[in-house]
Order: sequence, then C-alpha cells, then structure tokens
Amino acid sequence: MKSLKAQLHSLADPEEELAILEERHPGGSESSFQKHLEQIGLFPLRPTPLQIFQINLGKMCNQVCKHCHVDAGPDRKEIMTRETMDQCLRIIQSESSLTTVDLTGGAPEMNPDFRWFVESIREIRPDVTILVRCNLTIILANPRFNDLPEFFRKNQVEVVSSLPYFTAMKTDSQRGDGVFEKSIQALKLLNEVGYGLKDSGLVLNLVYNPSGAFLPGSQSELEAEFKKKLWDKYGIEFNSLFTITNIPISRFLEYLIRSDNYESYMEKLLAAFNPVAAAGVMCRNTISVGWDGYLYDCDFNQMLDLKVDAPKTSHISDWNSAILSTRTIVINNHCFGCTAGAGSSCGGTIA
Repeated sequence: MKSLKAQLHSLADPEEELAILEERHPGGSESSFQKHLEQIGLFPLRPTPLQIFQINLGKMCNQVCKHCHVDAGPDRKEIMTRETMDQCLRIIQSESSLTTVDLTGGAPEMNPDFRWFVESIREIRPDVTILVRCNLTIILANPRFNDLPEFFRKNQVEVVSSLPYFTAMKTDSQRGDGVFEKSIQALKLLNEVGYGLKDSGLVLNLVYNPSGAFLPGSQSELEAEFKKKLWDKYGIEFNSLFTITNIPISRFLEYLIRSDNYESYMEKLLAAFNPVAAAGVMCRNTISVGWDGYLYDCDFNQMLDLKVDAPKTSHISDWNSAILSTRTIVINNHCFGCTAGAGSSCGGTIA
C-alpha cells in the first residue's frame, strides 16, 4: 500500500479519495459509518420529504480557499448551462414540498445566467427561500458585480457567506491575502441595503469553519463572539452564524495528509459520533444538483462523484420523485464529518 503522501498526486481523482477514506479509516470496516448507522437502527439511510434543492451553478470562483471541498478557482471551466437550469426550474415548480433553493458554486454569481435564474425562480415560486452562498469578495471583484447587494434585496434572496474568523490573520490564511478586508467591505455594502439588520426581513448569515484539524466550537458561543467583535470594530450586523465541520475530502483531505493529521482527525470524528445528529443529516431532506445536471444526496457526495442510488433518475432530465423518495442514501466514511458533536450541515449544527 502506498503511503498517504505518495497518494497526493492523484487526489483530484474521487476514486483515490474514496480509497483513502476506506483503507485508512481508524478501526477498519468494523467502525465504518455504515456500522455506526446499523448500531442505531438507521441503516439503510432513507430520505425524508424533499425540502432543499441545492444547485451547484459551476466550479468557477474568484478565490482559491485552502479548505474548499469543491476545489473551485478562477481556472475551473465547469459551468451549468441554461438548458440544465430550465430543467431545474421545472422541478422547482412541480415539487410543492420544496421550501429552499440553495444556490452554490464556486462563486454562483459568476455563472452568466445567474441573475436570470434567480429571477426565474422567484417568478415561479414566490413562496420559496432562495439562498445564495456568496463568498463576499465577488461583490468587489469586478464592477459588474458591485450591484449584487441591491439585486439580492430586490429578489428577496437570503445571503450566506463564509467568514472563517473576525480577524484578518486567520481569515486570510484560509482564504487568501486581502480576503478579510474585502469581506468587511462587502458586509458593509450588504448592511447598507438592509441585510442583517433587525426587522429588515433581509437575512444575512455567516459561516465559520475551523482553520485546522479540529472540530468547531459551540455555535451559539461563536455567534455571540462574532457579533460583538464585528459590531464593536466595524459596525457590522448579521443574523446568524453557522458552524460547519470540515469534511475530509478534496483540498482539506490534502491538507490533512500533508500535515500528518489525517488519522488523528478521523479518530476525532469517529469518537464524536452523535446518533441525534445522524438522524438529522442534511442528505435526508436535500437533493444536490451538479453543474452538469447529475443528482447527488449532498454537496460532499457530489465532489466524490457518488451519484444518487437511483440509476433510472440520476440526472435532472430524468427526474422521478417516486423513485428518489424511496432511494437508499449513499454513504461513506467522510459522512462522520456531518455527525460529529452537534452535527454539521449547510445550515450549521444539527443537534
């Protein structure tokens, strides 16, 4: 068996990542994620009614963050076409149980049809929450993005933005030089149009994830600290802070291997397994749509190319609600990241 560091050259291959997760798992197959679900009566893991439709509009991004599980960046060319967006719109219109359309990337705003798509969703489903995962710096990246706060306001979009910390050092070390300062500027622009302000109805949530091989702290305590620090120093307001556990895939997996933290991090995740969090994992009420229209149980499975276990409806063009609602959710050992401690989802803690 090759050493972990010897396998780094092929980490861009999802199969190689899965092999690492399976071969190097602490305790071997007897302590696998499947075994943990079996012990609490949750295997096979089944979906609950569909509520969240998460759509990856492309892997192109103006940033190259160290922890990015999408491996996004300016050099990525994968972009969702309008044809695939039209197919998504048909599903959004027909699935009455949907409460949220979650637009992500890369930087979703860099898709040339982004604004048309948001306006189309709002037109056909005025009742759903349209959530955009904005990296903040995109607002300042180019003059054509400067009016995004007003566009978001006009279309009643909920904004979710990553801010690893309330200091420049920790933020820039994870997301790139100068990112913190630009993020602060962007947050002020969002505040100016009402985002994050009490009773405005314009929701601005921030996302925190650890910068190293450890689990996030208390979400409520971190939120209180972030609110105080950002208000006292910058006069910035926001609604909620979501803490998210780093999942051991893509760039974060590479970091774990290079820093010799892989085994110890996986042991932490396994030791912190929480049955309550397992019952509420986001893959149960979510479908994730890839930039090319293929369907996944979650955004992390998408990056590992683990398509839904429903061969006759694995693409948005073949959507079949009945088949998808009875599928078995695809799992692997990276799933321990969502069930550790208070749990982790795209909306923060679970338990």
